[in-house]
Amino acid sequence: MLLARLAHVSLEVAATSARSRKTALLAGIFRDAEPEDVPVVIPYLAGRLPQGRLGIGWSALRGPVTPADAPSLTVAETDAELTAIGALKGPGSQSARKERLARLLGAATEDEQHFLRGLLTGEVRQGALDALAVDALADAAGAPAAEVRRAVMLAGALGPVARAVLAEGPAALASFRLTVGRPVQPMLAHSARTVTEAIERLGPCAVEEKLDGIRVQVHRDGPQVRVHTRTLDDITDRVPEIAAAVAGLRADRFILDGEAIALGADGRPRPFQETAGRLGSRRDVAGAAGSVPVVPVFFDLLSVDGRELLDLPLSERHRELAALVPESMRVRRVVVEDADDGEQGAAAEAFFEATLALGHEGVVAKGDTSVYSAGRRGASWLKVKPVHTLDLVVLAAEWGHGRRTGKLSNLHLGARREDGTFAMLGKTFKGLTDAMLTWQTARLRELSTGDDGHVVTVRPELVVEIAYDGLQTSTRYPAGVTLRFARVLRYREDKRPADADTVDTVLSRRV
Repeated sequence: MLLARLAHVSLEVAATSARSRKTALLAGIFRDAEPEDVPVVIPYLAGRLPQGRLGIGWSALRGPVTPADAPSLTVAETDAELTAIGALKGPGSQSARKERLARLLGAATEDEQHFLRGLLTGEVRQGALDALAVDALADAAGAPAAEVRRAVMLAGALGPVARAVLAEGPAALASFRLTVGRPVQPMLAHSARTVTEAIERLGPCAVEEKLDGIRVQVHRDGPQVRVHTRTLDDITDRVPEIAAAVAGLRADRFILDGEAIALGADGRPRPFQETAGRLGSRRDVAGAAGSVPVVPVFFDLLSVDGRELLDLPLSERHRELAALVPESMRVRRVVVEDADDGEQGAAAEAFFEATLALGHEGVVAKGDTSVYSAGRRGASWLKVKPVHTLDLVVLAAEWGHGRRTGKLSNLHLGARREDGTFAMLGKTFKGLTDAMLTWQTARLRELSTGDDGHVVTVRPELVVEIAYDGLQTSTRYPAGVTLRFARVLRYREDKRPADADTVDTVLSRRV
C-alpha cells in the first residue's frame, strides 16, 4: 500500500466527526491493505509509531525538503526506514539520522511529508481510532464485531488479529484464546465526579483504592513468572521482588491484574517518578530493588488453574482472588450492597477520603456484576479522583500538525514568580476544542513576540485554567517540578497575569 493512501485517509478521518464515516474510511483502507501492512497502518492512523520513540527531534524536521512529484513510497518501505533510523546509535548517529530522514522526506510527496512530520512530532493524535478500528476491521473482514473485539482483547493488540482475519477470514478469530504467558489488554475505567455519582450509576459495587503506581499483569505458569505493564511490555527482569512474591502463591497457573508501587517506611506511596523510574530502569536491578523496592497490589484475577474467569461477575472473581492472594497483597476495598443505603454511601465516601489521606490517587468503583472487558473502558468501572486546577499564563505555543496544521496548539505554561516573571511548568495540547484552537491561535498571534517556524513566543498576558493529576520532580523546568496529565479547562480572560497562581502555590501542592 502506498503511504499516500494512508496520508489521504488520515486527513479524511480527521476532517469528519461522524463515527460512521470514520469507521467506513477505516474499513475501506483495511480492505485495500495487504494483511502484513495492517499492523503498521493501524498505529500510523492513530498517530503512533510502532517502534516507539526514534530519537527524532524537531530540529531534524525544521529544514524544508523538496517533495517528490508523485507518490512512490509504500507503507512497508516507510516503516522499515523509520526502524533503521531509530536503530542508529553512537558517535555521528545524530547527523546520520538527520541525513536519512531528509532522504525519506525527499521521496515523499508534499501530503506525505505533512503526514510524516505530524506522525514524528506526535501531532497526528487520533488515539480514539483504536476503538473504531475494531468495528472497521469486523466490517472489512465480514466478521461479528463482538468476536473481533474479544480476539483483540485476548491477543493484546489489534495488529495480530487484523493480519490473521484479513488473510484467513473470520475463522481465524477462534485461534485467539486467553493463554497464560500471553498478556491481554487491561480493562480500563471511565470517570465519575464523586463517589456518590459512581454509586448511583453502578448500583451495588465495590469501591477500591486507586494506587498511584504502574499497572502490572502477572502471569505464572508453574515455576515461570512473567510481569507485564499496561502496554504489555515484559519487565520481569526489572522486578525480581514481584516475581518472588507471586512465585509463593498456592496455585500453579494464573493471571493476576494489579499495580506495582514503591512505598515508604511509613507505608505511604513514594513519588510516582520513583516507581516509574524503578520499573523503567534495567541498570543495577539488585541495587535498585534495595533502594526503591516495589510491592505488588492485586485487584483482579483473570484465570486460575485452567479456569478462565473473564466472564464471571466481579464478586465471584474477587472471591477467587481472595482465595489465592493474601490480604497484604490485595487492594483495600469497601462493598456497597445497597446503593440506596445512606450509611453504606457515607462509608464509601469516608473510604475515599481515607484513601486520599494515605497519599493515593483516589478510588475506582466497580459494578458488582461487571465482567472483565479487557482492552476497553467499561462503564461498569468508574474512577473518582480529586480535580486539581491552576491558573497559569501562556508563555508560548507550538504550531500544530495534522488536523491542527495552521493552528497554535501545544501551550507552554508558566506560574508567577514573586518578581513578576514566570517559570515554565510544562506544556499541554489536551482539552482544546476546535473552537478553542481557532480562538487561541488568533489571540496568541496578537500577543506574539517571535516565531521561529515551530514555536511562537508571546507576551505573558493570557491566563488559562489548567486541570492536572499531580506534580512530579523535573530538572528540565526552572521551578523543579512539572504537571502530570495537564489539560486545558478554559481561558480566564477575566483574570490578569498578576492573578495567576504563583510558583510557591504550585510547590505547596507537592505531597
